[in-house]
Amino acid sequence: MLNLNTVMIGTKQTQAMTAFYEKVFGRPADMADTENGFYGWKVGSGYFSILEHSEMGGKAKDPGRVLLNFETAQVQAEFDRIKGQGGVVVRAPYEMGGGWIATLADPDGNYFQLVTPMPM
Repeated sequence: MLNLNTVMIGTKQTQAMTAFYEKVFGRPADMADTENGFYGWKVGSGYFSILEHSEMGGKAKDPGRVLLNFETAQVQAEFDRIKGQGGVVVRAPYEMGGGWIATLADPDGNYFQLVTPMPM
């Protein structure tokens, strides 16, 4: 059985991405290796990381290819908060199957979604 441990985003603009996700998560990175350009946050049972990568410049070419979903019971409130902190609106909150979804983009153009928790 596999367990998803970490989602890592490579970028040339480590500082901008780190500052953005500090606002998204509401705290500084839990792990920071400034010498190697690595920053990570414990989110749920895994980690979300930003890594300096010399070959990952510019905006994401296919930003919707991989979607990161962050669960929250407060989709509208989190959407408004993150939008106010520089998140680029891709799609405002909408209802789907009894839950809510909103899509935003980070400074590199990567899409992420806010979603209501799904019943298991």
